[in-house]
Amino acid sequence: MNRRELLQRTSIFIGGSLLGADGLLAKNVDWDALDDLPEDYKNIGLFNKAQIKLMNEVGDTIIPTTSTPGAKAAKVGQFMAVIVSDCYEPDEQKRFMEGLATLDAEVKKRYAKKSFMKLTPGQRTEFLTALDKEQKDFQKNKKKDDPSHYFRVIKDLVLWGYFTSEIGATQALRFVEYPGKYTTIDYKKGDRAWGGY
Repeated sequence: MNRRELLQRTSIFIGGSLLGADGLLAKNVDWDALDDLPEDYKNIGLFNKAQIKLMNEVGDTIIPTTSTPGAKAAKVGQFMAVIVSDCYEPDEQKRFMEGLATLDAEVKKRYAKKSFMKLTPGQRTEFLTALDKEQKDFQKNKKKDDPSHYFRVIKDLVLWGYFTSEIGATQALRFVEYPGKYTTIDYKKGDRAWGGY
């Protein structure tokens, strides 16, 4: 199984659990903030242009462009900015912002004061792979009421944003528009997972 397949399968599990969150349903999300942003971005909610660009690059390292567009093309940075700004409670927003700052500080410490944006694609992958291992160890040993590791939250938002975007749902996943007539569709081993709106 390759990384893309693993992420697709994981997204189905994560997406289902996140879509039921009361916080998302309780607040007014500014989805217009995601529409056709210029290449140089703009501020969204609590986030400035540099933070949104960083989140897009982190997302694109997690889900890079292959035969389908990657996370940056799906504007996961903008998605994350809207969700955190409009749907997270103040303490969760603070933890997320601190986590983003920690990610940036850890990169500079490990790579001789280079920012994530200045790393090579190989260095970005190496760094995020190590950070993913750290978050998995943290999650295994954390107490029930402790908050999740900051990278776990970032990664979950990247997956959610990507696989619920038009690109993720129609190009990375297979898609059949509904409602429509009832039909069965055969599954062949190796087919992409199903997505839908």
